[in-house]
Amino acid sequence: MAGVELKTVDADETGMRLDRWFKVHFPGLGFGHLQKLLRSGQIRVDGGRVKADSRLQAGQSVRVPPLGHDEKEDNTPLTGKTIRNQGDGDVLKKMLIFENEKVYVFNKPSGLAVQGGSGVVRSVDSMLEAWRNKKGEKPRLVHRLDRDTSGVLVVAKTRGAAQALTKAFRERDTKKTYWALVKGVPRKRENKISTWLVKDSTPDGDRMRVCQHGEPDSDHAVSFYRVLETAGQNLSWLEMEPYTGRTHQLRVHAQYLGHPIIGDPKYFEADINWDFPGGVQNRLHLHARRIRIPNPGGGMIDVSAPLPPHMVQSWNLLGFDADAEQD
Repeated sequence: MAGVELKTVDADETGMRLDRWFKVHFPGLGFGHLQKLLRSGQIRVDGGRVKADSRLQAGQSVRVPPLGHDEKEDNTPLTGKTIRNQGDGDVLKKMLIFENEKVYVFNKPSGLAVQGGSGVVRSVDSMLEAWRNKKGEKPRLVHRLDRDTSGVLVVAKTRGAAQALTKAFRERDTKKTYWALVKGVPRKRENKISTWLVKDSTPDGDRMRVCQHGEPDSDHAVSFYRVLETAGQNLSWLEMEPYTGRTHQLRVHAQYLGHPIIGDPKYFEADINWDFPGGVQNRLHLHARRIRIPNPGGGMIDVSAPLPPHMVQSWNLLGFDADAEQD
């Protein structure tokens, strides 16, 4: 049958439970879907039916059918409620948009923290425990996204891959492209923003601000932007690229430009005469759209992530075509 694999159990996998073996070899397969394949007899060991808790022996042959995902589950957008109601492996599987032998790339939903912290119950980092490999290695984060920023998040499968990817970010061999919806229309259709930023502690948490060169603890920050489309003089769709990687860099640079990102709880302060557009949700409209990064296994990884539901709603309302080629 097309798509069926026969995989041989390795010597170091003797005694491993079948469900654990599938988690090691096929981390994107949810437990519920695995149970369905077992009940229907599509997964077999040495030609016989088995259960999830069956123990494997070296040299046995595991029949692996095409591991298609449940269509209804795949088409349900990830929201705070669906994330809370699903297991870690199922959420990661749904977020996964690219995978090779060294790397996972996820489309992180808005509202999900990348790492733990004050008030964070669940994060991408904590969920990655569910995808440890057979050597016990947990996938490693190699960069970050703000909690309310959606989009491409690269994760290394191994320590060696993490070192290579971290080096690529440090030496700026990567290209990250973000999409943002901002207030107003910039005077220049494309430009470079170069400032110094410093972190201030406030009752509402840390906030970055533009400062003078030489202020203690300040860092240089450089971003590029171009206007892709506008909705009259009220709103603009910007493509933004951070050259440096400072905290909240694009958000504070948009504010500095005079065109803050719609829905930004820290850096958007609408004047009294500005009305929030009807149908546009008051949520951060910043999305990590695309990443191009050297593949630790050779070549380049180039992955784009579709917009989150609240930004799809805004794009549809404003008549922006997210599927149009923008390169």
